[in-house]
Amino acid sequence: MSEARERLLRTATELFYAEGIHSVGVDRVLREAGVTRATMYRHFAGKEELVVAYLDVEDATIRGYFTAAAERGGTPDELLDAVVDGIATDAGRHHTRGCPFINASAEYPDPDSDVRRVVRRHRDWFRATLTDVVSAAGLPDPAGAAGALVLLRDAALVGAYLDPDHDVVDTFTRAARELLGR
Repeated sequence: MSEARERLLRTATELFYAEGIHSVGVDRVLREAGVTRATMYRHFAGKEELVVAYLDVEDATIRGYFTAAAERGGTPDELLDAVVDGIATDAGRHHTRGCPFINASAEYPDPDSDVRRVVRRHRDWFRATLTDVVSAAGLPDPAGAAGALVLLRDAALVGAYLDPDHDVVDTFTRAARELLGR
């Protein structure tokens, strides 16, 4: 990846997440990234393609968390506990303005848009991965438990943003552990 593309994508990621996708214009991204319009169009066909790349970065980061946890080894139960702790950490420290995928979906309501396809791909992967982790831990109804964890994660990310004075992260952790029989 070229340095200019990396800088453009890093700037877009920061601004889109912090301020919203539609509220941040391309000119601002270009100015803050220190790149020209020609450079942007050399790497991205337009703003929506830049948004897709931003969401791909978010997706890769979350996939990386799962890969790192799996590479550390441990039992399936320990991996499941690490997933719950990772979601709690994410909601409390990293994604303090809600879920980037939910936020992007709110700004791109057309389910056939490229943005929503990236969101769907991420959510399908996330649910399937959680199902595998729950199944490996030997819990009953892995798909149901994974679906409940996805909903709890969504609620934790949105709740931590909307209700920062409430103990949303601890509430998520307690609810997730109760769901998983821990």
